[in-house]
Amino acid sequence: MKRLFYFILLIAGFSSIHSCKDMLDEDGDPLLDLNDTGGLNGPRALYREITNKDTLAEYHYSGLLVTKVITDSASITDIAYSGNKVSQVTFNGFLDLDANGKLDKDSVSYSQLFTYGPNDRLETVSENRTVFRRPPPVPPATNPGPQTLLRKTKTLYNIKYSASTAKMDSIIMRNGPDVSGTPFAYTDYSKTGYTYLGDNVSKVVRHYGPIAGGAFGRPINKYAYEFFNYDTEISPFTLLPSVYKISRLLSTEINDRESHILSPNNPKKASVTDLLPPIPSPVIRTTNYNYDPQTYMTRGFGVNYIYKPF
Repeated sequence: MKRLFYFILLIAGFSSIHSCKDMLDEDGDPLLDLNDTGGLNGPRALYREITNKDTLAEYHYSGLLVTKVITDSASITDIAYSGNKVSQVTFNGFLDLDANGKLDKDSVSYSQLFTYGPNDRLETVSENRTVFRRPPPVPPATNPGPQTLLRKTKTLYNIKYSASTAKMDSIIMRNGPDVSGTPFAYTDYSKTGYTYLGDNVSKVVRHYGPIAGGAFGRPINKYAYEFFNYDTEISPFTLLPSVYKISRLLSTEINDRESHILSPNNPKKASVTDLLPPIPSPVIRTTNYNYDPQTYMTRGFGVNYIYKPF
């Protein structure tokens, strides 16, 4: 029952109730009104993912390049480039690391560096992450103490591609604690495999396990995320850099549920399944989409997507 509840929380991000906020961007320029049947002609950028309570994500640009993303609780992701390629992503803020549907009170800072191979394909992502926690008050004090270091980790992601299709085939993760004065060693791994239907991601399987003596041990967790019934219209995430989308998926261990953002189209059905025995029934969500006249999706799984002209 606890595991099923966990998966309900995993998929809960699809079911938020969203509504339109102000329709001007940070420069005062008009955005695409969700109720405007005329739509937006010409080049566009994804500007906001919004709710009736908060802004899930707000994208800021320098020219044609997205350089900053502001998310829940004013968490900030900064994106740096080398030419037109993303070279570094830096995050400071709060994440839902324990999958309980709420942002953790522990603050997180991480920096990801991106290395490219032939044909400018992403090959590795190296990450340094620090988590801070505010300790409970010590009586007679009533306020929590200042943020203090909880843990530091180092992570390496290796990106593999299919020889026949050139699509991303898998991501292999290794990570371990970064403790001052102690030799660093990887202690945990995950393997994530991608299956496609055409150009769309149809299934993602990720399993996790320990590393001992440099060798991968038997998986202790294994999850499958499936995406069905893709439409033929345009996903709003096609407007974001592919490397940033991979970074977003790597931000937490549960973000594989968002793997459809790698697809050019939009799935109408998504499921999550725990693959270790006893295997429960998958948790399934479905949606109908709204589109603008230029066939960009404007609403799905309860999320409204706001565009701005370039």
